Amino acid sequence: MKGWKACSTPEDRSCWLKGPKGEEFNINTDYEDLAPAGILRKYEIDVSSMVLSPDGFKNLDGKTYNQTFPGPWIQACWGDQIEVNVTNHLQYNGTSVHWHGLRQLGSVEMDGVVGVTQCPIAPGDSFTYRFNTTQYGTSWYHSHYSLQYSDGLRGPLTIYGPSSSEYDEAINPLLISDWNHRSAFSDFFHELGVQIPGAGTGPPNMTSIILNGSGRENCTPLQKQNGQYFQGKKYLLRLINTSTDTIFHFSIDNHNLTVVEADFVPIKPYNTTNVLVGIGQRYHVILDANPNDKRQPKDQNYWIRTVPATGCSSFETPQDNRTGILRYANAQKVDPTTTISGFNPVCADEPYESLIPVIPWKVGDPVNQEQQSTFQVGLTEVDPATNEYPGDGNFSRWDITDTPLFLNLSNPTLLNPTQTNFPSELDVINFPSQPVTADSWIYLLITTTGFPFDSAKKNFVPAAHPIHLHGHDFVILQQSDKPYWDPLVNLKKDNPPRRDVALLPSNGFLIIAFKADNPGAWLLHCHINWHSSSGLGLQVLERQSNIKLSQSSTAELDRVHFRMIPGFEENPCDHVDGLK
Repeated sequence: MKGWKACSTPEDRSCWLKGPKGEEFNINTDYEDLAPAGILRKYEIDVSSMVLSPDGFKNLDGKTYNQTFPGPWIQACWGDQIEVNVTNHLQYNGTSVHWHGLRQLGSVEMDGVVGVTQCPIAPGDSFTYRFNTTQYGTSWYHSHYSLQYSDGLRGPLTIYGPSSSEYDEAINPLLISDWNHRSAFSDFFHELGVQIPGAGTGPPNMTSIILNGSGRENCTPLQKQNGQYFQGKKYLLRLINTSTDTIFHFSIDNHNLTVVEADFVPIKPYNTTNVLVGIGQRYHVILDANPNDKRQPKDQNYWIRTVPATGCSSFETPQDNRTGILRYANAQKVDPTTTISGFNPVCADEPYESLIPVIPWKVGDPVNQEQQSTFQVGLTEVDPATNEYPGDGNFSRWDITDTPLFLNLSNPTLLNPTQTNFPSELDVINFPSQPVTADSWIYLLITTTGFPFDSAKKNFVPAAHPIHLHGHDFVILQQSDKPYWDPLVNLKKDNPPRRDVALLPSNGFLIIAFKADNPGAWLLHCHINWHSSSGLGLQVLERQSNIKLSQSSTAELDRVHFRMIPGFEENPCDHVDGLK
């Protein structure tokens, strides 16, 4: 942008760009409507198999981007365009890449969800993703083909922009995760309840905790994340939960944190000693490098902890939550002797009242009817009429509608622009009875319990679920840990919290809303990878008649669709198995 200059300084991070006539892009600029005119950032990603041992044990079925784990850090500035050419070198699996949390405003075909926006990228083939960065903050990208991201296909993504509080330096993203020694494709049989000789029964358990691809399991060598810090400075930390199954609390012994961004939404700063990060959620937090104790400089080493939330984790053995070390510049290079601060690692989102967006929204009334916008999360039960479970394979699966989601990878929803009737297992919600415009609000009520006087054929399990909606930041009108009942409804419409992943509380309910300003086919799903692959998801078909794909995008999607692989000529996309 000619004549514009960067204006972000350690003393004022709220300013981003200043124009020749005093104009500014800053923390108060409404990024829903405005973004700087940036440049094109190009990346190449190769998908391949690789033995991985982030915790000291070999996983022979690892999968990587560019032979690194996590994958390469994709970086851009607010307003840039990102172009990523993805080449699939896997021998047997198709693949795709989803750019988590990015709205893909006007570019739904770049969302990277097999069965919804595209066919899988076939082995030996490539696909180029190209999209604008209308938001800013930190997120991640990952495969959206079945369970591949659990095997390693994930990496950090940062879009630089302003901040609601000052800091001196920014630290590279911190990817918080659980890990298994086996392929998630093998462990998924446990999720379906299949009894495997010698492997026990029940849902799969994870084996270790890793931070930025490093950790340890039992007696393996210590592989801790280390960082050198200087007392008195403030550091921006970018936290990302990229787990399969585990929700974590992040903390640093004897240190305070200031939270300034939730997902891609800048918020008014608030102080805490620990942050709960749900699967798929991200937080920008500022570390105040002034410890609360009075240790000598040589002893200033402090544990970084990623603590599994109570009731929202499942490991084979008790885990060491000490996954990193904050080491001050003059400290000896020894392990810390600090102890954890006394917080309760409950499985609940950050306090509702603390998540105040900098740019306020006022939420209008819904145009959709409650009956078609109410969803119950549970496990399917046997249908007495057929003596079988509904959905594919005769398994008890997680479900949010009447039938567990089972996507047709060879016939993505987006490639059927005029279809109005969809098979029940595609779980397409399209609000056909109301006129929906870009200013319309859609409300969704999601519960983990049955409704009073309702006889839903589900087994309601006391479990929390991180709910992610593609294509939108949604507002959280209400989030409650009590079973849903009409008299409990108390919606906050004046600048409620907003983000793209929110925790549906165990035995509670969640009411969210989004503005129908982004026509497309958008997935809503639980981000526990076992649950989404089991079927816990649905598709929002938003303003179908207004979905516009460019001729070049349509041609490329069709090329991927009809890519022929030897041995799969009859149906080129059905050479892959996967549930999402």
